[in-house]
Amino acid sequence: MYDALYARQSIEKKDSISIESQLEYCRYETHGEAYMEYSDKGFSGRDTNRPGFESMMNDIRTGKIKRVVVYKLDRISRSILDFANMMEIFQKYHVEFVSSTEKFDTSTPIGRAMLNICIVFAQLERETIQKRVIDAYYARSKRGFYMGGRLPYGYRLTSTVIDNVRTSMYEEIPEESEQLKLIYFMYADTDNSLGDIVRYLNEHQIKNLRGASWNTSRISEMLRNPVYVQADIDVYQFFRSQGANIYNPASDFTGYNACYLYKGRVSTSRKQSDLSDKEIVLAPHKGFIPSKTWLACRMRCLNNRQSTKTCKPKNSWLVGKVKCGNCGYALTIRKAKTKWGRYFVCSQSGSCGGNCTGAGCTVYADVLEEYMLGAIKEKLSEFQKLSYVTDTGEKGMYTFHKKNMTKEIRLIQVEEEIEELLSKVSGASSVLIKYIDEKVSELDAERKALQKEIVTANIIDTGGRLKQITNHLKTWKTLSFEDRQAVVDTLIKVIRIADGNIEITWNI
Repeated sequence: MYDALYARQSIEKKDSISIESQLEYCRYETHGEAYMEYSDKGFSGRDTNRPGFESMMNDIRTGKIKRVVVYKLDRISRSILDFANMMEIFQKYHVEFVSSTEKFDTSTPIGRAMLNICIVFAQLERETIQKRVIDAYYARSKRGFYMGGRLPYGYRLTSTVIDNVRTSMYEEIPEESEQLKLIYFMYADTDNSLGDIVRYLNEHQIKNLRGASWNTSRISEMLRNPVYVQADIDVYQFFRSQGANIYNPASDFTGYNACYLYKGRVSTSRKQSDLSDKEIVLAPHKGFIPSKTWLACRMRCLNNRQSTKTCKPKNSWLVGKVKCGNCGYALTIRKAKTKWGRYFVCSQSGSCGGNCTGAGCTVYADVLEEYMLGAIKEKLSEFQKLSYVTDTGEKGMYTFHKKNMTKEIRLIQVEEEIEELLSKVSGASSVLIKYIDEKVSELDAERKALQKEIVTANIIDTGGRLKQITNHLKTWKTLSFEDRQAVVDTLIKVIRIADGNIEITWNI
């Protein structure tokens, strides 16, 4: 075994030390021991892609070298990360390291201490690089750039330019998108389960055009993916209600572009149904699944109700709509040998293996169903005197929907303005608090007016259905379990229960 003397010079300058001069300093450190010289002339120290250096490292790995000597630390590497990696190899093969002019010798305590300091800074550099990569990834994703990954079924890649930067975007494949439209249409009908869809596709010899076989997990993944949806204000409100971080403002959700869904910086949940802290960005490509169809399918996936055929009367027609007001997870039915028979419990409560403390009260299914039936009747009675629009014409109906969407966007903007103002109350002066109070009161009045206009418009828009629902309520006791669920799906978005309080979010 011998000492390795290493020297490097990127370019020749009057004030730079030559290769030969560096080696002369290194020879002094050998004290007459055997040595081999390695050098790189005309190579930068920013990386380790140097023939002389690589030759020396190969000799280290074969056990020929016992010590490496350099004139100065920066001659062998200018990167702390590369130096730390190099020192790991030195330690593995029991090779000492000496810097002749800096008295850096790993055979001494001070030398080893210096090595540990270098390793600490190397770790810092690794973490800094990782953060820069993550920041760059999210900065590019929020601008709609193609970020790689598996190509979704129904799309091919095509070149595009975003903000004067060449990138790629999705382009619809008509043959595949037609299959997806069929799958979404079938699953939006609550009479069809995922298994029913797979059997239908196989029985009618509708082949997956990419050679894979149809299965429920793959179809479920497609149904959850917002890359297909024509994202309008309803889609915006859905993701907002689920706690997702939405990059684009509500006014950008016009029903044209689809969405990208990213994991998010702080999201730790592995549940595909958990959208809290996920990142939603409008994609540059056009969606081809209408928002109502996509949302109907997404809510079924979210509520984990693959088929209404599997629901039995021992459950409740409110299952899937009732959420815990504390943690946001679904309340599920539990049976008990008592006079009540059924009651709702939080799916994330301690007794069910989760961390939630529960809704804070006992929620008997019979009591809640009776309460909700009364709430539905009361809600519909508010609009008994409304005259329903039966024939507005295609152009008139388009204008109607466009005006209503504008009101919904403004409502979201008002709510966000109120939240922002209230966040500034803490620590504010009395003058500022007075201004905030006046502004919030003004915005709250606008919010209530918008809510009333939107609710009225929705009732007009769904007049035929509500008339049918009113008839259903008159014969409620004779309705099938599936028909009761259909009524609830039409009228109610979510029911939140916490500490004895019931909060109903209506679809109308």
